[in-house]
Amino acid sequence: MGNKKVLLTGIGGSIGIHTLSQIMKNTDWDVVGIDSFKHRGWCDRVENHLKRHPDDVPRVEIIQHDLVAPFSEMEKRRIGYVDYIINMASLSDVEASIQEPAPFVLNNVALILNVLEFAREVKPKAFIQISTDEVYGPTTSKNDGYKEWDAQVPSNPYAGSKSAQESIAISYWRAYGVPLIITNTMNNFGEMQSSSKFPVMIQKAIAKDEEITIHGNENGEIGSRSYIHSQNFANALIFLLKNLPPYLHIPGQIDRPDRYHIAGEKQLDNLELAKLIANLMGKELKYKIVNFHSARPGHDPHYGLNDDKLKSLGWKSPVSFEESLASTIKWQTENDEWIK
Repeated sequence: MGNKKVLLTGIGGSIGIHTLSQIMKNTDWDVVGIDSFKHRGWCDRVENHLKRHPDDVPRVEIIQHDLVAPFSEMEKRRIGYVDYIINMASLSDVEASIQEPAPFVLNNVALILNVLEFAREVKPKAFIQISTDEVYGPTTSKNDGYKEWDAQVPSNPYAGSKSAQESIAISYWRAYGVPLIITNTMNNFGEMQSSSKFPVMIQKAIAKDEEITIHGNENGEIGSRSYIHSQNFANALIFLLKNLPPYLHIPGQIDRPDRYHIAGEKQLDNLELAKLIANLMGKELKYKIVNFHSARPGHDPHYGLNDDKLKSLGWKSPVSFEESLASTIKWQTENDEWIK
């Protein structure tokens, strides 16, 4: 028997590369990584990891493939049997989805169908569908958090496309026995993140002594999110695969697959996050508050997840939020080509 094998879609994304890192560090599994490298996935991230960890090279195979198209028979043979599928590939920019919704919905629906069709054929032990807190819509305040299987009311086309992915995956769980686990997570951050993401935008602006725009409203309320380092998020995925095997559909007894919320340790409003980053950089924060509803319709002030279920089963972030943020800011300061 050889090592277990993971098919990781979206390996070139900022979360995908940290998932690769955690698998290499904490398991003996092999990884087949899929990415089109056309959107948020960067081949530079994969190259950077493998250059820093040359011992990982024999355990990693990269296939460039746009998942809006089915796998060819040659690609299927190249991938072979996989024990686990982690599907995190998706178009994932809220603002872009508001500006051009159709490409987001079409891409993300075609993508999930093709990955699930492959799963039907290969029959892995587990299929993790990576989803987002945004499928639930906004919470009423900074301190609220949705529980697993609360109603979904997405506010923008990106969130709607992720909710659609979940529904299609559930239908394959019920109809075909795909061993599905759904995870919903909140805002990830970490080294090599896209420069369009809010934590990186803050760091770039502070470094240039520029003013930062903070979204609030006429009542002084400032938008908030929970932030989790992608290494911690990936650690939770490995915990699920090692300890919580998915269960199958049994009509009348088990009528929905398992779902886990993976959230950060604390909820921060955007001004609190900006102040933390400025403090870590030893710089002064310059900011202005603008009304988020008038400036960015389709963006919600607060998102929140209740992650008590996963914590009750024994998982917690191996590295604290404060340590994670400090190490990320330090790394990006020392490797500023990644945030330019």
